[in-house]
Amino acid sequence: MTMRWRSLLAAGVLALGLAGCAGVYKSPSAADGSVRLDGTPRIAVVSAFQPELTLLLNRLQQPARHSVNGVEFTTGTLEGKPVVLFLSGISMTNATMNTQLVLDRFRVTHIVFSGIAGGVNPQLHVGDVTVPAQWGQYLEVLMARETVPGKFTAPPFITDATLPNFGMMHPRPVEVRSAAHPQIARKFWFEADPKMLEVARSIRNVDLANCSAGKCLARKPQLVVGGNGVSGQAFMDNKALREYTFKTFQANVLDMETAAVGMVAYSNGVPYIAFRSLSDLAGGGEGENEMGTFMGIAADNSAKVMLAFLAAWK
Repeated sequence: MTMRWRSLLAAGVLALGLAGCAGVYKSPSAADGSVRLDGTPRIAVVSAFQPELTLLLNRLQQPARHSVNGVEFTTGTLEGKPVVLFLSGISMTNATMNTQLVLDRFRVTHIVFSGIAGGVNPQLHVGDVTVPAQWGQYLEVLMARETVPGKFTAPPFITDATLPNFGMMHPRPVEVRSAAHPQIARKFWFEADPKMLEVARSIRNVDLANCSAGKCLARKPQLVVGGNGVSGQAFMDNKALREYTFKTFQANVLDMETAAVGMVAYSNGVPYIAFRSLSDLAGGGEGENEMGTFMGIAADNSAKVMLAFLAAWK
């Protein structure tokens, strides 16, 4: 076979292969991120992982599924409101990436997070549902050098590490900008939408569970609206760091996603709110971490309050 015939044969095989794949794969264009998969204005309902979303998916009316980059988005209605449900994935990076993805592909008017969290405020208990007024990234830190034994000092050119440190870790605000504020600024707290918080404060008589699968809590859970929440890229199960987090940030809860969602919401000018139920005490409980035992109760309690919010939202 001559070189010319080999080239022609290879070209023919390549053409057949591409033709066979024409209906399966679409090469993304530079503007692909702006293509809407659905034209209806919707509330984006986000959870980090599957157990947090189970009750909500079971309640969803007229579901329709879309898949982008392996992320499944399900549109439909909850409590009569058009929504798009999806999993952000666990961690700050996943939450950032996939929250932006839903904003790019759907007409999102508001963002609502529903899920579990670790309790930081010693006045709160497993099963309680919290709706913080603002969220910060408590593990956005400078790792300072030890200048003398037991003393960790920031370099002189780092002027924004003003919060109390935990050993070598000095918390800092993050750089952020938005269409409304295009100049880069540093910001620690990302505020939940005031109107959404007002509706959350009006919620009454949600039957929060204290038993599931034969496991029961010692007390009936409560709903707490307001206060602070913090997020970071670590699962926290440490009593000393928990105590520092409460003292430094006056945080009720901590998780691994919400502050990232809040930052994306801020940058895009989209109102957001988060409902987080305590599955454990982030290292403050007696014995082993309680998440594996009470995760189901916490996930369903958060979803119940979030559904009550949607029912009240106008």
